[in-house]
Amino acid sequence: MATNFKVLLEDAQFQVELTQAGGKLVVADFTSARCGPCQRIAPVFEEMARRYPNAVFIKIDVNQCQAAATSQGVSATPTFIFYRNKTKLDNLQGADPETLESRVKQHYGDGEGEEAEDTGVPGHIDLIPMINKSGCECLNESDDHPFTQALASSDGFLESDTDEQLILYLSFNQAVKLHSMRIKAPADVGPKTLRLFINQPHTIDFDTAETANAVQEIPLTSKDLEGELVQLRFVKLQNVMNLTVFVKDNQTGAETTRLSYIQIIGSPVQTTKMGDFKRVTGKKVDRWLAKLLIRVCLQYCRSC
Repeated sequence: MATNFKVLLEDAQFQVELTQAGGKLVVADFTSARCGPCQRIAPVFEEMARRYPNAVFIKIDVNQCQAAATSQGVSATPTFIFYRNKTKLDNLQGADPETLESRVKQHYGDGEGEEAEDTGVPGHIDLIPMINKSGCECLNESDDHPFTQALASSDGFLESDTDEQLILYLSFNQAVKLHSMRIKAPADVGPKTLRLFINQPHTIDFDTAETANAVQEIPLTSKDLEGELVQLRFVKLQNVMNLTVFVKDNQTGAETTRLSYIQIIGSPVQTTKMGDFKRVTGKKVDRWLAKLLIRVCLQYCRSC
């Protein structure tokens, strides 16, 4: 059994496992010993733990852990729920191995699996692991210091090439809501003005970035560059598939701009997809009753 695969025997273990996982992806299998499809997909689920070692896979019997199942809205088995930083990312019902693995890959991240940074913002997560790096681009980046070095809080950094301006085009693997961001950069050559654009069909050029209407323009101070939380216009950033960040200038007018780290904070637009829910066999709505309800509604509307 893989070390990242665990079977929970009591309700109290559920929140403990979510907390201990931190920014790692958690895949929870809400299952039942009496459920045939659950038993068929069980070895597939355990095998996935071996293939995705940087995620945590937990198996929860809904009869043994009824409180955990109820708190997560589990109404059928098997139900698979995906989490990061104790935040629900996605929900899948049914014993479909291909769909399950597709969802695991989607939320696992690129490469060897990424662990999200702690945001310190309740209800929101670090969205960097949800970025599809193959769909991203940075204009005017240095060959020695590309944008990928600024997506992790390590020793690397992003630096501009021929002048102080940069354009980052970040593509997400699903629709997200953007709440805030954190920037870390040197006080002298760090960004001064950011202009944000969303859902662009392609990477915009520098002229467009200068003149087009941005969804938000952000003036940064030297204190902001120490990793302070920078609030975004949350109400205007509710269904974002890609984010363009235009670095217009830097703090001192230096020849190049350096960005040590950028964290995008938010949450998935939806964690429940109605197509994942299967109609319970034999529970068809009576057509006569449905027609009657429609007539009543139409009569009510005409009287208004």
